[in-house]
Amino acid sequence: MTPEPANRIKIAVQKSGRLTDHSLDLLSRCGLKYTKGRDQLICFGENLPIDVLLVRDDDIPALVREDVCDLGIVGANVLEERRLQYLDEGDEAPFVLVRELDFGHCRLSFAVPEDMQFSGAADLEGLRIATSYPHIVRDYLRREGLTASVVEFSGAVEIAPRLGRADVICDLVSSGNTLRANHLREAGTILSSVSSLIQTPKAVPAEKAEWMERIKKRIDGVIQVSESKYIMLHAPRSALAEITRLLPGSEAPTVMPLEGRDDKVAIHAVCRENVFWETLEELKLAGASSMLVLPVEKMLY
Repeated sequence: MTPEPANRIKIAVQKSGRLTDHSLDLLSRCGLKYTKGRDQLICFGENLPIDVLLVRDDDIPALVREDVCDLGIVGANVLEERRLQYLDEGDEAPFVLVRELDFGHCRLSFAVPEDMQFSGAADLEGLRIATSYPHIVRDYLRREGLTASVVEFSGAVEIAPRLGRADVICDLVSSGNTLRANHLREAGTILSSVSSLIQTPKAVPAEKAEWMERIKKRIDGVIQVSESKYIMLHAPRSALAEITRLLPGSEAPTVMPLEGRDDKVAIHAVCRENVFWETLEELKLAGASSMLVLPVEKMLY
C-alpha cells in the first residue's frame, strides 16, 4: 500500500552545487528510484515513500527546523551558520544532526591580499572582514577576544578587497584556485566542513518515523560500504593471530579449512578501512597467499 502524502518522507537537497550530485547518488544507492517533476524541483520516489525537494542550500536548515522536510543533506558550514543564528534567536535545538557524510569536504578560512603581512588571528583586530558567514565569523572573533567589522556579502566574497569594501575575507576554500585568481592567500581555517544529514526535531507519525529509521540505516550502510573492502586469502594456521591483527578495521574473520591441507586455512573478512598495498605486503610477509580484495556493494548491521 502506498503511504498517504502526509506520511511520505521529504528530504531537502541542494538543487545545484557541489553537494547535489553526491546527495542524489547517495539516495539512489539507498535504493530510491525517482522521477523529476515538471518544475525540476521535486523528485518523486517511485518505489519508496520518499520525495526529494531540490532547494537552495541555505534554505535547508529552515525547512528541516520548521518540519517542512523531515531530513536534509547540507554542508556543515551552512548548518553551523544557521545554528548560531537560531541560537541568537533563542532556539537551542533547531534540528538534529544525524551524522556526517563522506563528501563535500571543504574549509572556511580567512584569506588576505598576497602582499599583506599576516602572522595570526591577532592581526584581524580592527580590520573589515567580508563574508557570507557573519554568525560564524562573529562567534570566532568573540571567542578570540577580537574586535573587527564583519561585512556581509551574499556572493563573490573574494572581490571585496579589490572593491575597497573589506581588508580581508572569510570564505569557503577547496582548491584555493579562486583565491589565487584574485591575488589572495589563505591565512587560517576556522571551520572544517563536510556534508551532514540532519533531521527535524519535531515528533513525526509512527509510520513515517519507521521509514526514517530505515533510510538512515541504509545511508549508514552506504557510507560503511564506501570505506570497506572484502578480502579473501589463504594463511598458515600458525600465523592466524598475526594475520587477523593486520586486517584493517575487521571484526573476527571467517576461517574455513582448505581441502586436503591441515596446515593452511582460508580467511574471509570485511575490512571497514582502506586496504592499501602496504597492508597486502605486510600480510604476505606474515605468510598470507592468494589474496583477493573486492568492493562491497551493500552492508547492513
